[in-house]
Amino acid sequence: MKALLRIFRPSRKLVFIIAGVALLGGVSGGAALYIGKDKIFALSAETMNGLSCTDVNLVTIKKQNRVWIRKYIKTEPTDGMTRVKTALRVAKAVYDAQKPDLVQVVVLDTNGPTLRSDIRGRAIGADVVYIPHPDPVLESAEAKTYTARYYDGSAAANGLFFGERVDLPEEEITALNASFKEYSDCIDPIAVAATKGGESKDEKTQEAKEEKPAEGGGHGSAPAVEKAAPDAGH
Repeated sequence: MKALLRIFRPSRKLVFIIAGVALLGGVSGGAALYIGKDKIFALSAETMNGLSCTDVNLVTIKKQNRVWIRKYIKTEPTDGMTRVKTALRVAKAVYDAQKPDLVQVVVLDTNGPTLRSDIRGRAIGADVVYIPHPDPVLESAEAKTYTARYYDGSAAANGLFFGERVDLPEEEITALNASFKEYSDCIDPIAVAATKGGESKDEKTQEAKEEKPAEGGGHGSAPAVEKAAPDAGH
């Protein structure tokens, strides 16, 4: 028995090598777990509710005492499921703000078309319809609370999407919608531009008021104020 133990007894050098490898693996694994945890949390926070988006167009339709809203938005390149999450989040945000009878959110690529006549087919990366209270008479005989579809491929340089079309079952859509932590709308570039224009106008008007009046009745400040208004308007 002792002879057998001597045969299978590892050398001291081999023991040190195995211990070093185990220690290195434990340290690197712990570091990977620590770093990976932050990355996982950051990724979850970024994709849990979809991506940030920008408004492209908004159409409000009033029919038979009903209000239907169709909203076109665009996002940065991402996968089809994230586009659906973004559309679901925006649809709920629009409903909470305006309480329409139907909300449709169409997701486009950043390089996609902006004219409604061109927004069709593979230009639509994801499409979500939210009907809080389906009415078979006014909507359709097969109206559902949620419908969602997307192309699972990415968009080309012209903004058209590739891949197969995927129609999500309503149960999965409901589960996705329930997993959201918050419901936020997209950025309205027109409102942002108007805000910046207003600030610019106020600053220019203030500068005009602070200018020293010219000689001869103090008419030097008037041209500055008159010039500021057209610039801010543009």
